[in-house]
Amino acid sequence: MKPTKEQFEKRLSELKKQHEKLLAKKNKRRKKEFNGIYHRYKRPVLTAAHAPLHWRYDFNYESNPYLMQRIGVNATLNSGAIYLDGKYLLMVRTEGWDRKSYFAVAESPNGTDNFRFWERPVTLPETEDPDTNVYDMRLTQHEDGWIYGVFCSERKDKSAPQGDTSMATASGGIARTKDLVNWERLPDFISHHGQQRNLVLHPEFVNGKYAFYTRPQDGFIEVGGGGGIGWALVEDITKAEAPEEMIIDEKIYHTIKELKNGQGPAPIKTEKGWLHLAHGVRGCAAGLRYVLFMFMTDLEDPSKVIARPGGYFMAPEGDERIGDVSNVLFTNGWICNENDEVFIYYGSSDTRMHVATTTVDQLIDYCLHTPEDGFRSAASVQTINKLIDKNKGMY
Repeated sequence: MKPTKEQFEKRLSELKKQHEKLLAKKNKRRKKEFNGIYHRYKRPVLTAAHAPLHWRYDFNYESNPYLMQRIGVNATLNSGAIYLDGKYLLMVRTEGWDRKSYFAVAESPNGTDNFRFWERPVTLPETEDPDTNVYDMRLTQHEDGWIYGVFCSERKDKSAPQGDTSMATASGGIARTKDLVNWERLPDFISHHGQQRNLVLHPEFVNGKYAFYTRPQDGFIEVGGGGGIGWALVEDITKAEAPEEMIIDEKIYHTIKELKNGQGPAPIKTEKGWLHLAHGVRGCAAGLRYVLFMFMTDLEDPSKVIARPGGYFMAPEGDERIGDVSNVLFTNGWICNENDEVFIYYGSSDTRMHVATTTVDQLIDYCLHTPEDGFRSAASVQTINKLIDKNKGMY
């Protein structure tokens, strides 16, 4: 039997009440699990359920008497981040039930909870060759005065055999804005070294040029002979083309980055050098495992690595391991505020968004004083023994 208008209004009121309760929940640190490097938090900062109700439901009784969800949201993941006017803003990859991703801004007053989406998702202009899917936008506030959004633009591979609907191509999409509302779309990044699914813009000019961190790969999924975190200089960002890409952080056998590694968000500038957060991928019996790692580059020459802490910085834990693509942590957004507090935003298993907090000083200490990977079991034991010897008489 068709619900009455009164029943409709009662259910709508309950929906709004429960949604508001979710948005207003406080988020607390997991104090017992503090490792001295960063604090994880108890709750995700964003899930599919945080998406605005008016994006998903038709509130008109005449056209939707059962108050059905008309447009579904499957996941909120892999968010770019920026700190503007004292507000913590995430550029959220929002994925619908139809598998298409789009960008939407969520805002928080404190960076750890009470994230609320803006009224509408981002209207991103298309190029002459429309994207099939867009995702994983990095936000960079560049010294040229623009805020750039650099993202993956996915299209069907035109060379695919007839009937093959699985082949795709990836390129680096570029757009810019002053307010995160009105966007100018620029031509896609042109690479001469394969496809680009992981492109990041450096926040300052280098030798008068725009600098990009790249991840060249032979195919859409497999990096093949490509891979590693690349470095490329571009004369004109409105016609971004990189004739050369130099690998500054390579893939290495039997490490956390033996299959893929890519820059996460744009690096943070400090007096000791540039702090970098990246993802590393290895294969295991359960499939691909994505973790986060850090490194530092020289202040004057950001293409020169000066510190490489060994192993991962952060890996999936507990419920973070479960989702659409399990055993994955991925980041493309972090924020450093005026107090040098750092908010690391990371997606877990392509499903939800989390935050971890730390400080610039802690991250510098971690990078400069964590032993490097020795690449052999024997070297790992030697490193542990050095620490044991140093700690003699202290435990």
